[in-house]
Amino acid sequence: MATYIHRKPKVAYFCMEFGLDESFPIYSGGLGILAGDILKSAYDLGLPMVGVGILWAEGYTDQYIDDQLYPYDQPQKYNRDHLLDTGIRVKLLIRGEEVTCKVWKTEKFGNVPLYLLDANIEGNNHGWMTRRLYYGSGQDRVAAEMILGIGGVRALRALGIDVDIYHLNEGHAVFSGFELIREHLNQGMDFEAAWEAARQKIVFTTHTPVMAGNEEHSHSLLAEMGAWNGLEYDQAVRIGGDPFNMTIAGLRLSYIANGVSQLHGMTARSMWRGNEGASPIISVTNGVHQKTWQHPQIRQYHQTQGNLWRPHMAAKRELIEFIRSETGVKFEADNLLIGFARRAAAYKRSGLIFNNPEVIDPLLQDGTIQLVFAGKSHPQDDVGKQILQNLMHYVKKYPKSVVFLENYNMKIGRLLTAGCDVWLNNPQRPLEASGTSGMKAAMNGVLNLSTLDGWWPEGCVHGVNGWQIGGGYEGPEQVKVDAADLYDVLINQIIPTYYENRKMWVEMMRASIDMAINRFTAERMLNEYYNLLYQPLFTLKQLKHQVYQAQATQDSDTLEMFSQI
Repeated sequence: MATYIHRKPKVAYFCMEFGLDESFPIYSGGLGILAGDILKSAYDLGLPMVGVGILWAEGYTDQYIDDQLYPYDQPQKYNRDHLLDTGIRVKLLIRGEEVTCKVWKTEKFGNVPLYLLDANIEGNNHGWMTRRLYYGSGQDRVAAEMILGIGGVRALRALGIDVDIYHLNEGHAVFSGFELIREHLNQGMDFEAAWEAARQKIVFTTHTPVMAGNEEHSHSLLAEMGAWNGLEYDQAVRIGGDPFNMTIAGLRLSYIANGVSQLHGMTARSMWRGNEGASPIISVTNGVHQKTWQHPQIRQYHQTQGNLWRPHMAAKRELIEFIRSETGVKFEADNLLIGFARRAAAYKRSGLIFNNPEVIDPLLQDGTIQLVFAGKSHPQDDVGKQILQNLMHYVKKYPKSVVFLENYNMKIGRLLTAGCDVWLNNPQRPLEASGTSGMKAAMNGVLNLSTLDGWWPEGCVHGVNGWQIGGGYEGPEQVKVDAADLYDVLINQIIPTYYENRKMWVEMMRASIDMAINRFTAERMLNEYYNLLYQPLFTLKQLKHQVYQAQATQDSDTLEMFSQI
């Protein structure tokens, strides 16, 4: 009788960016930080996972503000001493040319192995394909996505890593599904069988709740680049449509998919309903890596039931000193400090707190509140740069109480999410998929003030561990409603509690930390990935294989056992 061997599946986690440390800037923002936190938590938990990404020749960008208050970018250099050349080289055809990629490996940052493909090899002319993250034209993007997907699968084969599950984090990696289909076709399967065999190995995470933000490419471009990878036009259309939508392709290439918060899962199911052949979308709410993002002193005092105000003020003074060194502005440690750090996108509404000057001006002029902002725009995003320029006008208007920290990175993120008193997050609901910076703040007892979007509806107990604004309203007057509610909560609840009721504030800090470390860690998220996405798919494959073997060997005992299940 055959024996079922229970083990955890080996997972290859594909992502275009990984945020492991500020010294290794191959990430742009939340997507990469999430990927880095997952690899670190997999290491902590001893889980069989590897990461697959791209070694970008330049860091994402160094971004500063010029004399006209406008952002400008510079190439970002970084140290590569922690990278190991595996000696593996993989080849693929891009635009009719054979492209060779080195495969590098790093495990320096307390992470499971991360393998990175690099087309910047001396003597060739393909370095542009892995020059800079999310940079250039459509052909630059498709070339990088082919290297990640097709090259990534080939790298795993060359490394001898036997993968059970391929986890595609966003649509950038969907060409890995094309490569798996090609492998099955080469084994003699027809297209339908090859597609289904690939689906049985793939799970997919979607992040973008804005339809326009889901990447599309023309099939003429894909054909020119060779992205079909041996498939026919009609087969590629069946997978991703025409034009080719990377998210739809991810859903049709996967057995199961997930959104990154409960609300986002609902939004994603509504967005993609009606796309025949798409996988079911469940919700696995994001989490953050506690060791990376929780201030060590705050963690110690929380564990020992100590007075959290002491380590909080130490973290706050550390942030204030950094602000002084970077901007020349000296904030007051005893005054309420509110932080806002986001990618420069219109729906995140960085300027909402300035919506009514008559309300906010007195609070800023007398120092009742102090505001610190940080964030980057994409180097090619003129709208995002205009958002930052508009924000800089408020910095100029309130020189003693509003600052902007240039060149946002993980270091600045740690300082802000540990040293502020309040974390402001006011996206236009329901356009924030998750918003993990708020989880990092909560983990440090920095109290969230947020619209009920992303993760916050799952964590917020108003007036107990933070505050909500807007009541979940999504109508045409959302800006007006949210701004009015923001001012009401700020003036009538936050300011009086901070200045007049220290005991209650510290109790809220403790409740915030309790909530974050119990429900919003990357460890919890990764366990859910294994329990809800990876293990069921892997176990089903094992059971099917065992039935197949029993049929081939006429093992009547095993067949009888399965007939009774």
